[in-house]
Amino acid sequence: MRVHQMWNAYPELKTDLTSVLSLIESHIRVRDKTVELTIKELVHSGGKLLRPAYSLLCSQIGPKKDKEKSIAVAAAIETLHMATLVHDDVIDEANIRHGIPTIHTKKDNKFAIYSGDYLFCVCFTILSRHATSLAHLEFNARGMEKILSGELDQLNSRYKSNVSVKNYLSRVSGKTAQLFAVSCYSGAIESEAPRRLAMNAWNMGHHIGMAFQIMDDILDYRGNSQALGKPIMADIRQGIYNLPLIYAMQENPKAFQPLLEKKDALTESDMQTLMELINTYKGVEKAQDLARKYTKKAIVQINRMPKGTYRESLKELTMKLLERIN
Repeated sequence: MRVHQMWNAYPELKTDLTSVLSLIESHIRVRDKTVELTIKELVHSGGKLLRPAYSLLCSQIGPKKDKEKSIAVAAAIETLHMATLVHDDVIDEANIRHGIPTIHTKKDNKFAIYSGDYLFCVCFTILSRHATSLAHLEFNARGMEKILSGELDQLNSRYKSNVSVKNYLSRVSGKTAQLFAVSCYSGAIESEAPRRLAMNAWNMGHHIGMAFQIMDDILDYRGNSQALGKPIMADIRQGIYNLPLIYAMQENPKAFQPLLEKKDALTESDMQTLMELINTYKGVEKAQDLARKYTKKAIVQINRMPKGTYRESLKELTMKLLERIN
């Protein structure tokens, strides 16, 4: 099984992430073999596996080292992430994910929703077999609830041009940062790290998730469509107004209003005009500054953790997320 080439620099982590994918695949057993094959294709679609990687690294914080359990928790985290992506693609009507057609495009919405629901079941099947305590299971359930609330907030905010930075950050906190926080916390708690360190891991994951999503939104303006595996400015086309646009609109709302009022009728010329306005009012630059601030907050939390090679890997990986191009 292949994992993303970025993990070639971390051989042990690469091996563990391969095991994560194998464990997920071993739990996918569907009577309808077409459904089973489609879900397995999603498992191996080329995602970066960042969330399970952070979970695995954080499983080295505490004194207990149980590789099998750490891999299982990381697998549950990634399965949860994949389930939300499948549902996301249906809601956003996204045709491409990681450069390949999405499930609802290859089949239909009902098929995709069923597949996403099935992955939720796999997530909790893995957790129920490997989680240390019921409290941990409940914690992950609450985490999933907040993630889904964040998704609903995004859905409710589509085509609303009065979204504030505060609204945006609240949405991202649930939609993206929550799962990074749960990933880091889960790894730490399964290693029997003291509560103080487990909460450090939680806070670190939250800050990383915030920075990651901001950078993801920046790439929607500055990325390469082939590298990203989706069209540039796809979010605006779907009525999702993210941070670079929000920052730019604060400077001159009237310049943006006539364009955004067109909603899904925006032309390519309109998109070009929007891009020029965002550049004029430095929306991307301001968003990058905030991503750096969240990254610095994450590094502060990492520095509070016990020394070890895992800590250096956490720092290196977190800094690299600021430099990514896809």
